[in-house]
Amino acid sequence: MKRTPRHRPERLAALVHETLATALTTSLKDPRIGFVTITGVHVTADGHHATVRVSVLGTEEEKGRAMDGIEHAKGFLRTQLARTLALRVTPELHFELDRGLEHARRIDALLDQVRGEGDPA
Repeated sequence: MKRTPRHRPERLAALVHETLATALTTSLKDPRIGFVTITGVHVTADGHHATVRVSVLGTEEEKGRAMDGIEHAKGFLRTQLARTLALRVTPELHFELDRGLEHARRIDALLDQVRGEGDPA
């Protein structure tokens, strides 16, 4: 009976996170990709898919351009993963825009408004 280590997806997610963060900051020269931060990676149990959540600073238009640039570079980034990590299967990458920071700022602004400390954002 083949047993899979329980924490393998979490370890693989951490390696994918580190590798992609390095590639985004050092290897990609696409001007559409501005200040992009990887906020989280989730790898499926079989290791075939990785969902990468990214945060992008800027306007909605800049965020859209950055996501287009990341999607365009998806093959290159997957190749970087394959070269860096010795895996039997390199995960297929799926990128999602993480709006958690925006949501937190909006909640802070609303709480400040309720407390009478400021105007809503």
